[in-house]
Amino acid sequence: MKKTILVGVLQCLTLVLFAVEPAGYYNSAEGKSGETLRQALFSKIKDHYNVGYDGLYNVYPTSDVTADGKVWDMYSTCTWTHGQKKCGNYQYQTVCDCYNREHSVPQSWFSKASPMVSDAFHVYPTDGKVNGQRSNYEYGECSGGTSLGGKALGRLGESTLSGYTSYGKVFEPDDEYKGDFARTYFYMATRYADKCSSWGYTFGKDVSGLTYYGVALFMKWHRQDPVSQKEKNRNDAVYTKQNNRNPFIDYPDLAEHIWGSKKNEAWYSSQSPVENITLPLFEISPNPAKDYITISSETTSKIGYRIFDLSGKTMLSGETQVGAPVAINSLNNGIYLIMVDIDERMQLQKFIVNK
Repeated sequence: MKKTILVGVLQCLTLVLFAVEPAGYYNSAEGKSGETLRQALFSKIKDHYNVGYDGLYNVYPTSDVTADGKVWDMYSTCTWTHGQKKCGNYQYQTVCDCYNREHSVPQSWFSKASPMVSDAFHVYPTDGKVNGQRSNYEYGECSGGTSLGGKALGRLGESTLSGYTSYGKVFEPDDEYKGDFARTYFYMATRYADKCSSWGYTFGKDVSGLTYYGVALFMKWHRQDPVSQKEKNRNDAVYTKQNNRNPFIDYPDLAEHIWGSKKNEAWYSSQSPVENITLPLFEISPNPAKDYITISSETTSKIGYRIFDLSGKTMLSGETQVGAPVAINSLNNGIYLIMVDIDERMQLQKFIVNK
């Protein structure tokens, strides 16, 4: 009976079987360049699971989470507990009043159509007030501009990107996250390669789904702000929910082969910088587990951990030493996600409880 229940869970939840890129995931993109490469990636990532607009709040506890378990906001340094003070329940008057769902590609650009409206790869939890200030303006760079001050990040002003024309005012995010948003737009121009050229603004038919302005801006940010561990963690977490990945986080040089200096050169994963590939920081055993798990790693430091169910609810959290048993006897049979913090690097993996 127990085995039957577990098999049923596995059959219904095949989307969460991997927390990191499986071997051969990008095989279909090997040896391609330019628009042909973008189309190959489109074919790979297009059929993702739609978590739904309300379901985004169930993604964020594992995708946008700080080391202490709070909401990670790229528009402010405010602190929220996941699921609390969501705008709608709380009306914002000032920065830090509440957080909501920010469409980094404004939903008005694609008429709030599905699945774009609930694609977690571009919808982030952000401060409601700053989200309102950004409105549906393009991303860009501005001199001076208007900032909400305090804990708010980013500013609104006239574009200063030399040689390129935007649609007027632009919102410039904090330097720390410019690369994050650039790779988000690369993802959107690829995942929606069959739609994005008609969205206007930063998207168009100039170069593989983007305008010349978009290419100049986002390639600049992509090069200046390399992939962070935060992005890698988020890529893994969203993958467990949507069953697709952001290729430009796994292999940042893909952008060069589509929009950049190598767009006439064939891309091969074997030639990508090794440091850009996410490697497991830890291992869980036994897996499946019954009453306890142990965490194996090369570190000798204490390890912080947080265990979530598939809805994003925190079930257990704490600190442990490498090899020490972590009691999980309070967990029911099923699939769980564990986020481990090792030397200020976080990574997500799945494990199964089968009693």
